[in-house]
Amino acid sequence: MKTFLVIGAALLLATLSSPAQDPLPSWNDGPAKMTIVNFVHVTTEVKSPNFVPPEDRIATFDQDGTLWVEHPMYAQVMYCLDRVPAVVAKKPELKNVEPFKTVLSGDREAIEKLTMPDLEKILVATLTGMTTEEFQAQVEAWLATAKDPRWKRPYTELTYQPMQEVLSYLRANGYKTYIVTGGGQDFVRAYSEQTYGIPPEQVVGSMAGVTYGYDTDGKPILTKDPKLLLNDNNAGKPEGIHLMIGRRPHAAFGNSTGDRQMLEYTKAGDGARLSMLVLHDDATREYAYGPAQGLPDSKVGTFTQALYDEAQKDGWTVISMKSDWKRIFKFEP
Repeated sequence: MKTFLVIGAALLLATLSSPAQDPLPSWNDGPAKMTIVNFVHVTTEVKSPNFVPPEDRIATFDQDGTLWVEHPMYAQVMYCLDRVPAVVAKKPELKNVEPFKTVLSGDREAIEKLTMPDLEKILVATLTGMTTEEFQAQVEAWLATAKDPRWKRPYTELTYQPMQEVLSYLRANGYKTYIVTGGGQDFVRAYSEQTYGIPPEQVVGSMAGVTYGYDTDGKPILTKDPKLLLNDNNAGKPEGIHLMIGRRPHAAFGNSTGDRQMLEYTKAGDGARLSMLVLHDDATREYAYGPAQGLPDSKVGTFTQALYDEAQKDGWTVISMKSDWKRIFKFEP
């Protein structure tokens, strides 16, 4: 590990000799940045013993909390809650039925107390029963108007600029970048290309079933079903990677316990491997939660001390949002 960082330091100094050449300008100089720069060098230099052929250059990224903001609640959950009035308008019988009645009340305190079974009912009602084209149009329409409650900006503007730079840097060096998320696959595919430069076929997420059929004009359609095919979280992530990508990643980025198995799977491969975790420890510029390292506990994006200890033990890199990132968002001055 020491040699790895020494090489990385030399490469970083060479890379930064001209500011225009810095591929990661939103990162502070330090071990995390050096690790990324060194990894790219040793896996793309033809004479390197850790050279990775272009076809094997796979990098996977969790989305929520890794590529964009996930607090106070996942964007997809916010979308589903916002869709409830439209669902009830089509099915008035749901107006006085829980949990739809609570969502319609607008009582944020009561909404925050909804149970997982309650949320599952809302997810089924708002994410299934329409064609795939209708769903994509609904997501795009929501993203065009919905704004985060804290920054009052569209959710797609709340991507982390340092991670956007990592995506671009890896792609510039022949890596194919994938999103591997516990969120809904079709939801993320609706904006992944425009937001991250990642085409929909490179998004692996929790998958619902679809049924082939015909509309009233006889046109072939796919209808989204309330049937879960893959829960792309925890062990589901490496399973989804195998099913959808077919190659073990050489680099993986996450931020919570839901990403642990993906990072383990990546690190277990031969040759140079990069496993990194974003630690949200900046309450001023973004949020601070863990409970690793004494940070506040959270049900959204939980980063336990056990995960932190595993990272230290197995040579993963923990990215400190507070220390490693010069700026968090592109819109910052």
